[in-house]
Amino acid sequence: MEKKRSSFTGKIGFVMAAAGSAVGLGNIWRFPYLAAKYGGGIFLLVYIILAVTFGFALMCAEIALGRKTGQSAIGAFGALSKRFKFVGVLASLVPMLILPYYSVIGGWVTKYFFVFTTGGGAASSADGFFERFIANPVEPLGWFLIFMGITALTVIFGVEKGVEKVSKIMMPVLVVLSLGIAIYSMFIPGAIDGVLFYITPDFSKFSVNTVLGAMGQLFYSMSLAMGIMITYGSYMKKDVSIEGSVSQIEIFDTGIAFLAGLMVIPAVFSFSGGDEAALNKGPGLMFVTLPKVFASLGEVAGGIVGALFFLLVLFAALTSSISLMETVVSIFRDKFGWGRKTTCVIVFIGCVVLGIPSSLGFGVWDFVSVAGMTILDMFDFFTNSVMMPVVAFLTCIFIAWVLKTKPITEEIENGGRFKRRALFEVMIKYVCPVFIVLILISSVLDAFGIFKI
Repeated sequence: MEKKRSSFTGKIGFVMAAAGSAVGLGNIWRFPYLAAKYGGGIFLLVYIILAVTFGFALMCAEIALGRKTGQSAIGAFGALSKRFKFVGVLASLVPMLILPYYSVIGGWVTKYFFVFTTGGGAASSADGFFERFIANPVEPLGWFLIFMGITALTVIFGVEKGVEKVSKIMMPVLVVLSLGIAIYSMFIPGAIDGVLFYITPDFSKFSVNTVLGAMGQLFYSMSLAMGIMITYGSYMKKDVSIEGSVSQIEIFDTGIAFLAGLMVIPAVFSFSGGDEAALNKGPGLMFVTLPKVFASLGEVAGGIVGALFFLLVLFAALTSSISLMETVVSIFRDKFGWGRKTTCVIVFIGCVVLGIPSSLGFGVWDFVSVAGMTILDMFDFFTNSVMMPVVAFLTCIFIAWVLKTKPITEEIENGGRFKRRALFEVMIKYVCPVFIVLILISSVLDAFGIFKI
């Protein structure tokens, strides 16, 4: 084990890496779908309000917890209270379970990027193309291994030379690509109706479900309750402002989510003649609807835009998978004192073993299902809808009512005056726990068809 813990070189390195973790597939294929489902502009407004209150408090808490203890999630809770050591174990399980199935989807993205860059974009828009691809028992596994290999290779190089360096390259490129595609999308003939729907709040469409949907997306999007921000906080230098860094991460994350809506919603509106239902959930939007949209732009324009779009999605997927794997590697290193390379190889093998069922669950193992969910969907439901809200709730209770917030607020104040301390304390003590319980209950009821959000 290293005598001195790895660290980011400074604030920019930390913000880029943490923002890269937050900006992932959830921003690009989940945010536009939810925005369309819950009324466009009103969902966007609610999401922004929650990001600067709910999301701000939870992210500050996790980063400060990591920096104060200098440990990943597995040890951070136990270092401050042995009674709450189990929360660190639960938090550590989340990225271990998410990384394998997330990388399966990352493999699909890699495949589509390859298809569009080699001139096969039109073929990918054909009916049944995606279904035939994921049902194949061999090809998706190959792309999964490629994606997983790129992720592992980055993490092997360490925090400064691997995670930080790659994030500093990918994040600016991701922002430029997002802006470029969003601008192009807005000027597609017939897209203006989609733009207005997306940016104009319609308060008549506001409901409790709008808030629940936005809160659930915020959780998924900002890498909360996964142990990631605790791990990255443990790499953060003491003189870097946590409050300022969190604000910048939120700008990156929310900005990319906003641009994703501008990329997707106007284009799909134009393609579908204003049919909001065309913005279907999850893989259907990314791998079925959007290739058809790109094909409708013409062979040349559609091929170029499609290739750039899937490059953007690939970068977003990689920055998140890198943060997930770095968190898992850090957890094992803190627990067992293994070397980085050895740990990376062990984690890689473990992810491959756990990822294979998620990949085969759409083909030869499609007979395995619970409540209509595939193996990948089951992993996703258990981690995102159950484990993450439970971990977040316990984190709030631990910080607010066991530590009484003082050790955490003092840690945040190491980097300067904590301007939003009052907001943080109200959110972490009273508002966040209630909201998290609502997310947990509504997500479980939704999954089993009892209450639809």
